[in-house]
Amino acid sequence: MAGYLAAAQARALGLIVAVAAALAAGTGVAAEGHGFRFGSIDGGEIDLAALQGQPVLVVNTASMCAFTPQYDDLQALSDRYAPQGLTVLAVPSDDFRQELANEEQVKEFCAVNFDLTIPMTGITPVTGPLAHPFYAWLAREHGFVPAWNFNKVLLGPAGELVATWGSGTAPMAPAITDRIEALLQ
Repeated sequence: MAGYLAAAQARALGLIVAVAAALAAGTGVAAEGHGFRFGSIDGGEIDLAALQGQPVLVVNTASMCAFTPQYDDLQALSDRYAPQGLTVLAVPSDDFRQELANEEQVKEFCAVNFDLTIPMTGITPVTGPLAHPFYAWLAREHGFVPAWNFNKVLLGPAGELVATWGSGTAPMAPAITDRIEALLQ
């Protein structure tokens, strides 16, 4: 019996240490999807914790992709729903080898071609062992890994994963806007 108790205590202690390490690493254990920070393309940080209580649509993007025109719809989605509390976050990534060489080029490209005003992160890995902790959390906890550019992830007000969509789903599609409207009511 003493051996069983010692083993149970060791497992419990290991779990406590793992959870504490995860929290310290910002892996989202405490606040689900709102438990992460991204470097901003404008400098500084984008802290999803500051968006707690609001829905957030996170989209991995690329400047030289056939889906890049979706930036227009991402901006339109933001223009339509941001006054009610939605944040649309673009996460430029070169994981599929379709992003420009550096963040300054990405920022200029999006401003000139799409008049983009939605927040953007710096160029960020979204797949594989170097994936940003937000995307590692999506893969680990929800089995979602972007298969290409312009995959969409909708977080609810508590940071919970509400839905994901692939590249082919346009940002203004009813599948997305209906879910957003339900969260904003």
